[in-house]
Amino acid sequence: MIATLLPTILIELVVLWLLGERRPMVLWSSVAVNTLTNIPLNLYVQHVHPSIGVMALAEVGVVIVEAVWYVWFVRNLRQAMVYSLLCNTVSILTGLLVVLVRLL
Repeated sequence: MIATLLPTILIELVVLWLLGERRPMVLWSSVAVNTLTNIPLNLYVQHVHPSIGVMALAEVGVVIVEAVWYVWFVRNLRQAMVYSLLCNTVSILTGLLVVLVRLL
């Protein structure tokens, strides 16, 4: 669990920073929401239904949940959606790259 949670948090904090986000409350909220979404997602995908389709569908749900979460902190729906979509896309692609490198 920690093996996926910590890299996810770090990646998403870097993405937020690169997007110009400096507000501590928004950055800490990213840590909180990733903890709330990453652990259940990984438990479900790893132990209940390990398939790429389920993972993709679950990630869409995570993007939506995180976008709603970010709205509370950034007070802007468009910005919240961009944060959630970009953070999760970069995180997923990084994870897939790590898996691909391990397979080589």
